[in-house]
Amino acid sequence: MGVHGMRTIALGLIIWWIGGGNSFAHEAGGASGDRISWTLDPWILTPLAMFGLLYAVGLMVMRGRAGRERILTATMGGLGWLTLVGSLVSPLHWLGEHLFTFHMIEHEIIMAVSAPLLVLGNPTAPLLWSLPRRFRVAVGRTMRRPIVTASWRWVSQGGHATAIHGAAIWLWHAPILFDMAVTNIAMHRFQHLSFFFSAVLFWWSVFRRSEAGAAAWHVFITMLHTGVLGALMALAPRVLYQAQTATAAEWGLTPLEDQQLAGLIMWVPAGTIYAGATVALVAIWIRQSGKQAENRGAIAI
Repeated sequence: MGVHGMRTIALGLIIWWIGGGNSFAHEAGGASGDRISWTLDPWILTPLAMFGLLYAVGLMVMRGRAGRERILTATMGGLGWLTLVGSLVSPLHWLGEHLFTFHMIEHEIIMAVSAPLLVLGNPTAPLLWSLPRRFRVAVGRTMRRPIVTASWRWVSQGGHATAIHGAAIWLWHAPILFDMAVTNIAMHRFQHLSFFFSAVLFWWSVFRRSEAGAAAWHVFITMLHTGVLGALMALAPRVLYQAQTATAAEWGLTPLEDQQLAGLIMWVPAGTIYAGATVALVAIWIRQSGKQAENRGAIAI
C-alpha cells in the first residue's frame, strides 16, 4: 500500500469517528455484561489507528533521509503505540471498569510506559512528513509563530511540565472526580486524555528539553509525589472510591482491598519505573559532566 492510500484510510477513519462514534461508545461498567471483552470504541480506536497510520506513513517518507538512529526511534515509537493500544483496547480496559486494581495498571501504562516511549520515538517529524505538502507547510508555519513557540517553550519547561502533570494526577485522583469519571463516559475519556497528554508533556520536558541533571530531579519529584498518593490510597483505613470499587466483591475482593492493591501499584511498580529513569538520567548527567571536565582540562593544557 502506498503513502497516498494510507492517507486515504486515515481520512476515512476521521469520517467514521465523527459519524459513528456515539453508536459504539461503551458505558462505564462494561457494555458486554460479565464476559471479558476487547474495547471496540471508535472514540478510542480511531485516534489510535490514525496515529499509527500517519506515523508509519511519515517513517516511509523519511526513510531516505534517516540514518541508524531513526530505526531506534521508530522502534521506541512503535512500542509506545502498541502499549497504548494494549492498555486502551485490550481486555485490560474492560477489567479496569470493574476493578480499581486494573484501572490503575491501565493508567500507569499510559503515563509511565506509553508516554515516554512515544516521546523517545520523536513522532513530530514523522507526523509532519505524513501530511500532504500543502498541509505540512501550513502546520510548519503555525508551529513557528512566535505565540506558539513562546507558549510551547513555557509549558514544556521542566518545572512547569512537572507541575502540570502532577496536578492532573492529583486532581483526577480526588475521590469525587475519580468516581465521576467511572460513571460518566465523557469524563472518563477526558480523564484519560488528561493523563496521557500531561504525561507526554512531562516526558518531553525530561527527554527533549531539560539538561540530564534537571531532568533526573523532575522525575525524582514525580516518583515522590505519586508514591505519596499511592501510599495514601493503600494505607487508607476506609474506602475512598465508592463507585470504582463497587463491583470488587464479584472478583473476590473487598472494596478496601481493591483500593489498597491499586494504591500499591501506583506506589511500588510505577515508582520503580520512575526510580529507574532517575538513575539512568543521573548516570547520563555524571558521564556528561565527566566529559566536560576532560574537555576543560584538555583546553587548559
